[in-house]
Amino acid sequence: MTDIDFKILETASPEIKQLVLFLLDKIEQLTIMHEQAQQRILELEQENAKLRSQLNQNSKNSSRPPSSDGYKKKSSPNLSKLIKEGEKKNHGGQIGHKGDTLLQVAEPDKVLTHRPSSHCKCGHEFTAEDQICVEKRQIVQLPPVKAYVEEHQIYKYKYKCPSCGQMHAGVAPSEVKTAIQYGDSVKSLIVLLSNEFKIPVAKIKSLFGTLFGIKPNESTIISAISECYNKLETTEELIKENIIASEVAHVDETGIRVDNKLHWLHTVTTQFYTYFFPHTKRGKEAINSEKSVIPRLKNWLIHDCWNSYFSFEAVKHAICLAHIIRELQGVIDTNTKSMSLWARQLQALIISLIRTEFSERVKKRDDIFEEYDKICERGFSLELLPEKDIGKKGKGKKTKARNLLERVTKLKSCVLAFVDNEVVPPTNNLAERDLRAVKVKLKVSNCFRSFEGAQHYARIQSFISTCKKNNKNILVEIQNTFAGHNFITQQ
Repeated sequence: MTDIDFKILETASPEIKQLVLFLLDKIEQLTIMHEQAQQRILELEQENAKLRSQLNQNSKNSSRPPSSDGYKKKSSPNLSKLIKEGEKKNHGGQIGHKGDTLLQVAEPDKVLTHRPSSHCKCGHEFTAEDQICVEKRQIVQLPPVKAYVEEHQIYKYKYKCPSCGQMHAGVAPSEVKTAIQYGDSVKSLIVLLSNEFKIPVAKIKSLFGTLFGIKPNESTIISAISECYNKLETTEELIKENIIASEVAHVDETGIRVDNKLHWLHTVTTQFYTYFFPHTKRGKEAINSEKSVIPRLKNWLIHDCWNSYFSFEAVKHAICLAHIIRELQGVIDTNTKSMSLWARQLQALIISLIRTEFSERVKKRDDIFEEYDKICERGFSLELLPEKDIGKKGKGKKTKARNLLERVTKLKSCVLAFVDNEVVPPTNNLAERDLRAVKVKLKVSNCFRSFEGAQHYARIQSFISTCKKNNKNILVEIQNTFAGHNFITQQ
């Protein structure tokens, strides 16, 4: 009220004065309530936007795993569709794909002939010399499978040497230790079924009974796995040394259940070698432990932008662009077209660079870095810093889009490392593919019963993955390991 209003109010009756003061008090209360309501509306709008963003997340626009999509998978474009150009593919094998077509063999194990009758209806008689083979059809069959028993008979002379009195006896091979035992071929198949094919112990026993008529018990199966683990100790050290000497190493980690507690399986992998190790922690404590080889790396390190990896200053860092593309897709899916313009442009730039030949990228390097900076500057003009909330301490909470923009700006050299470094791949898919096997095992077995079991799996799987990368027969190499050598220790 103005001074004039107060002067008029002085001449008013007490009833009018009381009414006016009551109304003024109500107005003040309503003003405060309105401000509080406005603040609450703003908070609810922010919370609603956050929840809607979470609902819109899937494996194509965030770091969520594909298994979280459920059965109703959204049709968001994945990385391969965004990167690969061309028309819609036809069904079946693609041009250049190396298939495993079933082909006839030159020398079959068994030949069955189907000859026509030598008698014609007209009475003519054909001879065997008149026939020719016009077609060959082959069926691939499995031979009858049955375990065979190899007996070692140990002889000795009935009497001592008459000259010196020494007793002479035959000596069994060192691996034949008991009256009856399973051989290396059985133990190798047990290890293969357990690690590579993720078959539980009970089913391994059942499968052996069905195929071979023998049923190794649980302790035998566990002992075979433990023996293989021990025999691979030297092999594991050689794998680690080869990884350390490699020009590029990929690192990643994934959660596993050990004795119903959360643990982490870490991997360091290259084009030809894979190394796994389990740990109770995910971050610096794990990757700096004695089991880790990351502190000993000196060249390129490819990872998913996990902050702990940046503590290693001796290596050159490159981050996985598949993750960046998915996060950019998340910004596009949860914002308006104008607000997500920078994300669309940056995603298009990265995808076009992945498609571009290395020699062309090197020629246009300066232009690429300049265009990258312009897109980031454009993003900062759209993704403004949030205002500080009234009555609350600290800075306003940044949006995911703002955090992503600041990260790709700060780590520009890591994002664009593949542009002018031919050995650097654009993604960390190599490490992620290696970790996929343990996820399948956990879906079958749910968890490892003990940390020791997780260690056994990690070392053996390191060797199996390395065998695959070097095109070696896994079963043969495991059997060679039981015999004391394999293709790595012989190098």
